[in-house]
Amino acid sequence: MKRYLKIATLFIFVWSLIIGVVSPAHAEDSINEKFGLPIVVYGDTLSDAQKQEVRDLLGVTDPNNVKEFSVTGQDIANYINGDPNSNMYSSAKIVRENEGTGLTIDIVTRDNITEVTDEMYANALLTAGVEDATVEVASPVKVSGHSALTGIYKAYDEDGELLDKDRMELANDELDVATDLAEKEGMSQEKVSELLTEIKKEIADQDPATKEDVERIVKEQLDKLEISLSDADRELLINLFEKMRDLDIDFGKVREQLDDIASQVKDKVDDLGIELDDGFWEKVSNFFKKLIDKIAALFD
Repeated sequence: MKRYLKIATLFIFVWSLIIGVVSPAHAEDSINEKFGLPIVVYGDTLSDAQKQEVRDLLGVTDPNNVKEFSVTGQDIANYINGDPNSNMYSSAKIVRENEGTGLTIDIVTRDNITEVTDEMYANALLTAGVEDATVEVASPVKVSGHSALTGIYKAYDEDGELLDKDRMELANDELDVATDLAEKEGMSQEKVSELLTEIKKEIADQDPATKEDVERIVKEQLDKLEISLSDADRELLINLFEKMRDLDIDFGKVREQLDDIASQVKDKVDDLGIELDDGFWEKVSNFFKKLIDKIAALFD
């Protein structure tokens, strides 16, 4: 009997470890009655089967518990002067939160959103005027991820809060600059996000009055983060933040959310410098071998 108790105890322990790793608990969704139902916006190009796949990915078990819309190429033209013939695959679920909650971005299909990170979305959404929300992004096929922004803008529009078009266009420009820098300059996506966030924080603190002030802030942050850009890309960055200065975006108002982004992206940048020991996986393998040997020994 004692032998079976040992086996059962060990089995429960090992099983709990496995469940904790592969099936983390998820909190039950609760509708915030202050803001109404969550909004899900699907890419218009999705087939019926793909749309259902996205529903599953975004946890939409009952369509009556969400407001559903589709985002089209014409929406891209309307919101950010984009190409009306664009194919739309990436989709988003938006849950508005109480003031001060901050922005939480979750790319559910990370392998299929190839160019945009959580922090890039968060930075662009703050520029567009989106604050205090939980946003999930998913796509059943590999896409850059840019069109999900338009879906988020449409969600706010359908919810009765039309965002400023100039800010939406600027947010799209920011995302283009971010992905271009990551591709052309060979910078990690995390490093690009860190740069953009730090520049915004300094703009919030210093309130630059001229383009020369913006240029100085950009140079200071490039030097601080030890980033070297081509003259063309440096000018691209300066022009982007000069547009932000012209729009008089109050980043001081969302400084806490910028700090949250900065903290998250710094952790990721730091993690990139950590290399696993060559024998790491061998140690993992040996651990499970010993565990199996102990289980087998209980039957001797």
